[in-house]
Amino acid sequence: MQQRSLEELENKIAYHFENRLLLRQALTHSSYANEQKINKFDNYERLEFLGDAVLELVSSEFLYKKNRQTPEGELTRLRASMVCEQALAYCAKEFGLEEYILLGRGEEMTGGRKKDSIVSDVMEAIIGAIYLDSGMEQAASYIHRFVLSDLEHKQLFYDAKTILQERVQQKNEGTLHYELLREEGPDHDKLFVVEAKIDEKKIGEGAGRTKKAAEQQAAYQALKDGHQFGDCS
Repeated sequence: MQQRSLEELENKIAYHFENRLLLRQALTHSSYANEQKINKFDNYERLEFLGDAVLELVSSEFLYKKNRQTPEGELTRLRASMVCEQALAYCAKEFGLEEYILLGRGEEMTGGRKKDSIVSDVMEAIIGAIYLDSGMEQAASYIHRFVLSDLEHKQLFYDAKTILQERVQQKNEGTLHYELLREEGPDHDKLFVVEAKIDEKKIGEGAGRTKKAAEQQAAYQALKDGHQFGDCS
């Protein structure tokens, strides 16, 4: 990866590395390391392991202080929704992190750049890289900026299916279900299009690389548009 690309990403995340090799490692998928005959430990996996631990600590402290009357079980559920694979990929894609990931040709051809599993792993690897480069304070700053910011809006997205289900039940409007409208693209790069329905009434539509992701997007669209649930945006 060219130095210019690394600098561009550093500008986007508002953090400049003392040791830029850590950033490059955080962006390196095992398929690229194998293809380029790089040391197998120079991919992002070890940094992701570290970043996951830092993220859990910072997000736990944030929720503990923000929700002083919330019991442990609910805090655990909130944290899980905030740092799950899909949520982290959503945060990463807001600043285009997927564009900078180093992938092998095979992984690139099979749509690896769009996989939430890979993008979320790289998100955690960058947290680990920042932690090693300058410590907890800077790592926490990155997490607050890109994961814990605008949390009310993000929480609606993270928990869209659960929230929508609860609102439908409260209103006793009918049965909520999801219907697959179509599949687009080749097998290695599928796009699923799903609609959320109450009985036979369409209330939202979403698309995603998995059916689950498409359902989440459809539920989020239904909540954001309001429909009979009031102003949910």
